[in-house]
Amino acid sequence: MIAGDIGGTHARLAVCEVIHSAPRIIHKKVYPSRISSSLEEILLDYVREIGPEQVSAIALGLPCPLVEQRCRATNLPWIVSAETISRALNATPCVLINDLEALAWSIPLLDQQSLLTLHPGSGQALGNAMVIAAGTGLGQAGLFWDGTDYRPFATEGGHCDFAPGNELDIELLRHLKRVHDHVSWERIISGPGLITLFKFHCEHQKRGQPAWFVQALAEDRAASAISEHAEHDADPLCVATLEHFIRLFGAEAGNQALKIKATGGVYIGGGIAPKLIEWMRGPQFRDSFVDKGRMQPLLEQIPIHLISSDDSALLGAARCYLEREF
Repeated sequence: MIAGDIGGTHARLAVCEVIHSAPRIIHKKVYPSRISSSLEEILLDYVREIGPEQVSAIALGLPCPLVEQRCRATNLPWIVSAETISRALNATPCVLINDLEALAWSIPLLDQQSLLTLHPGSGQALGNAMVIAAGTGLGQAGLFWDGTDYRPFATEGGHCDFAPGNELDIELLRHLKRVHDHVSWERIISGPGLITLFKFHCEHQKRGQPAWFVQALAEDRAASAISEHAEHDADPLCVATLEHFIRLFGAEAGNQALKIKATGGVYIGGGIAPKLIEWMRGPQFRDSFVDKGRMQPLLEQIPIHLISSDDSALLGAARCYLEREF
């Protein structure tokens, strides 16, 4: 079967085989998402490469809210439907799920090599769990603990209203309201959001945008350039931006943990966090995560893990197809 993790920047596809009822990846390929006019175009190219005999079913995680196996991708110019994909691939069974739900399905499959513990928590990690992932957008999903097993479910929590926590955040909100009618957490905790945050700090400190940043913007690598300058202390604005980003990331992860009561654990995925491991390990994320007034003792008990494997959502999409009834 083909499993897919379709993001706003990359579309990851893999051939999975089933070993002892669990999926295992035997081949994978990464496509740039934005250069293709449709998801069907990418899938057809992949099938030509691997051969049609490998395609018994298709399970795809997509960055959008799904209604009746159909969606308009949030950060891509695509309308995707399981029926259209199935028809394009000779009536192959196709299932679509939210990309963060796919990530949630992978959690029981991940080994210790795929997880980095940022905070061990205390006591037994029982109860609901959650995943949060920053990349092209900000995805969130939950895992309901039914007393025996976890049952993943999708959310669109990344599009909830941004809530400022101090005077600097209030200025940031005013800055963003000049551009957006609705300011969501995704506007800040994402790759594009990191760029927005840097522009805000330039304005806040009354500095023009540096030449390296303007060039990086033109070359579509501004987010990574900000991170690199921060890691090497090459620009105080970049350090301030990363510190602000990590603090807000922790704050929203804590918000989600309270809403889901994720005492079973917090799992952080996406393309950004694994590139900022030392920042994520620092005090800003955890301190902001637990800074919830009377609920701080509850949040201090919750373990926080960073998912380091690129294959997790692929495995989760495949596992969902194998175990869930549609």
